[in-house]
Amino acid sequence: MKDREYERELDFLERPSTIRWLWILLYIVCGLTLVPELFLDRHAYFGFDGFFGFYALMGFIACAVLILIAKFGGKFLKRTEQYYDR
Repeated sequence: MKDREYERELDFLERPSTIRWLWILLYIVCGLTLVPELFLDRHAYFGFDGFFGFYALMGFIACAVLILIAKFGGKFLKRTEQYYDR
């Protein structure tokens, strides 16, 4: 018999059904960011910034790079567990 003392109900953001709906919402929002591209006339300054979805792709890449920098910075700046116990 399981120890019911250690069982707990999952929080809202931990439930698999909630996570699935959040992924679906993310895909919908990402798709909706491309809709205005169909109706806007872009004036490309550098040539490569005129293709379809450039700004959505640039935002995604910038976000991914910031996450990687934060992960690297976290490993670089990490303290040992006994840092404050000295």
